[in-house]
Amino acid sequence: MSVFRDRRGPILIAIMLSSALMAVDATVLATAVPSIVADLGEFSRYPWLFSGYLLAQAVTVPMFSKLADTYGRKPVILTGIAIFVLGSALAVFAPTMTVLILCRIVQGIGAGAVQPMGQTIAGDIYTVRERAKVQGYLASVWAISSMLGPLIGGLFSQYVSWRWIFVINIPLGLLAAVMVWRNFREHVERTRHRIDIEGALVLTLGLTLLLLGLLEGGEAWAWTSTASLVCFAGGIAALALFVFIERHAAEPVVNLRLLSRRLIVHAVVISAAIGGIVLGLTSFVPTYLERAAGATPVAAGIAVAALTIAWPLASANAGRIYVPHGFRASITLGSSIVMVGTLLLLLVVGQQNIWLIVAVAIVLGSGLGFTAAPNVVAAQSSVGWSERAEVTGLTMFARSAGSAIAVAVYGTISNAIISNGSGDSDPATVVDATTGVFYGVVGAALLLLIAAWTLPKVQGSQDRDT
Repeated sequence: MSVFRDRRGPILIAIMLSSALMAVDATVLATAVPSIVADLGEFSRYPWLFSGYLLAQAVTVPMFSKLADTYGRKPVILTGIAIFVLGSALAVFAPTMTVLILCRIVQGIGAGAVQPMGQTIAGDIYTVRERAKVQGYLASVWAISSMLGPLIGGLFSQYVSWRWIFVINIPLGLLAAVMVWRNFREHVERTRHRIDIEGALVLTLGLTLLLLGLLEGGEAWAWTSTASLVCFAGGIAALALFVFIERHAAEPVVNLRLLSRRLIVHAVVISAAIGGIVLGLTSFVPTYLERAAGATPVAAGIAVAALTIAWPLASANAGRIYVPHGFRASITLGSSIVMVGTLLLLLVVGQQNIWLIVAVAIVLGSGLGFTAAPNVVAAQSSVGWSERAEVTGLTMFARSAGSAIAVAVYGTISNAIISNGSGDSDPATVVDATTGVFYGVVGAALLLLIAAWTLPKVQGSQDRDT
């Protein structure tokens, strides 16, 4: 670890910048949706802009994490940045909603390589006690970036063009790549391996069919139609086949053996729930504020970005709780606060008051800050170097998959309520749709609370580096 010490500062800045780009892009289109729909049309398909990105990220995270444990972290993160920049460049010129969705999928593939590598590299070059602060920084960057995404999207769509959302990714992505290339050195013993292509393809097929059934059911076809049944039955069958393939694969894309450890199972569930909560807020609150409360894109972005006020403060202080008292203490505290915050959402949604949303966002940010970073550190601390990228990738996969599925479910709820109401131009209908989505967010918070309160007791001082 000492060989990294003189370069750790620049390395940390590089991975913070690259992680920020990925997090921003997961949410940046939220406030730009009205502008994009006005330009490209097809309002009912806009959830695919989020689900397509998150699905691609989810299914590629485990594969890239496995490659990182074999070839090293550096080539994986550089490849991811290159793919992400390519997707951003193509999105600038997207002529239709379908093309834009495809570009988002390319971006998601790049994010699948970059997102887990930042956490993994930090786990490699810092000790557990140092990680308490560093992972707090990374969690704060992810939180701030994902919450600032709607604000940035609002600024571009209101004052310039939504296409500039993708233009800005290109120079920043190249800067991150140069910093990683120049500063990060690692010594990896390369071994022969077999990439689990079959598992990756079947996983992609299964999740795609489920998301297709959720997002298009009740819109493109009836819920009881043959197409709907094929999507859900095919998706479940593909995921069952995926489990079979992984149990017999020499080098599985998702190491299911890790799920034999109770701590890892809880970390996965917690990550999935966090993804569902955050995307529920960032994907639907801005649209609600713009269409129901008459807020500008910038004002809507500010409301959601209020989460960034409390999240980094809580993350920075989480180590003071879990280092002496254990990870469970911090995670249970945070999950309880999140539960309270989501219940408050149901009370304020009908008020159409932007400042009430801001206040609730601050409460939620506090809870998520005490939960997210300790969860990742707990999972990393339970394994050694050879499994750390896999474990980190598994938690990132869970967060991305949870986000993608949650956005699909929320989109289904929203579209169903709007279709049965007066349409998306009616403020009252938008309020009803958002209320339905918030009930879904409460469900995700309940799952988080249960997983946190049943988390095994693991002390923050535990380290498996030796």
